[in-house]
Amino acid sequence: MTVIRIAAVAAHFGADIARSLDKLAAIIERLAADGVDLLVLPDATLGGYIGDLRHPDPASGPEAIDPDGPEIRLLCRTAGAMVVCAGYAERAGDLRYNAAVCLSGDGVLGRHRKVHQPAGEHLAYAAGDRFSAFDTPVGRLGMLIDYDKTFPESARTLALDGARIVAALSAWPASITDRASRMPNDRQARLFDLYDQARAAENQVVLVSSNQTGVTGNLRFLGQAKVVGPGGEILARTWSKGGLAVVDLDVDAEIARARRVLRHLAERRTDAYHNLLREKGIH
Repeated sequence: MTVIRIAAVAAHFGADIARSLDKLAAIIERLAADGVDLLVLPDATLGGYIGDLRHPDPASGPEAIDPDGPEIRLLCRTAGAMVVCAGYAERAGDLRYNAAVCLSGDGVLGRHRKVHQPAGEHLAYAAGDRFSAFDTPVGRLGMLIDYDKTFPESARTLALDGARIVAALSAWPASITDRASRMPNDRQARLFDLYDQARAAENQVVLVSSNQTGVTGNLRFLGQAKVVGPGGEILARTWSKGGLAVVDLDVDAEIARARRVLRHLAERRTDAYHNLLREKGIH
């Protein structure tokens, strides 16, 4: 039996990268003392997120950094033995991606560029083009960013690539078109939880969901970090304010238990999904 301690973060991270790195050093030091093995931080941990989804200003967006630059190297040294997933704006020539990195003191373990873009986000970021799992000291893992988890194919691709843990990093705001007076009644708050539970249950994997909190521009972030088991059950969670969702889990044992009778990945009928890859005809 191998039990790991998993922590998902709900917190506010703004545009000041140096300040965020200092904040992360304190967080990681405390959680290392508490025995945390896997830490999933929000999207845009380094540099913050755009402040307007409908009309983002590319010129004033988050600072884009080199994926192998000094900030990432410093975060590797800070992580030590812990596996850490964090979001940032990645610079690639003239392009900027909404990206995530998984790392430890041994270096970068895996990367992801956000594939699915809501509203006007394409004005601020280029889109990624793949989902891939990778091996880490806590098991095979894959990452999603924000809107990626709205699409079942995203997490399914990671699960088919062997991911046992899916880290879903978010800067997920409350509804910008139909604001509710109370956060629990917000449409996006309900969907955020629904997607987390559905993606875990349909793939029978552990999903670790982080999110930003607070306000950036006209966006009010939801929080609601959580760890979801392979049966779709929420094992630990936060609410709208900052906090940590922490759980001790034998990932392989929990997945084996979930798949003992029903094995969703193995029991797919791909021959029946005749239009799954059709690109046209949907409006």
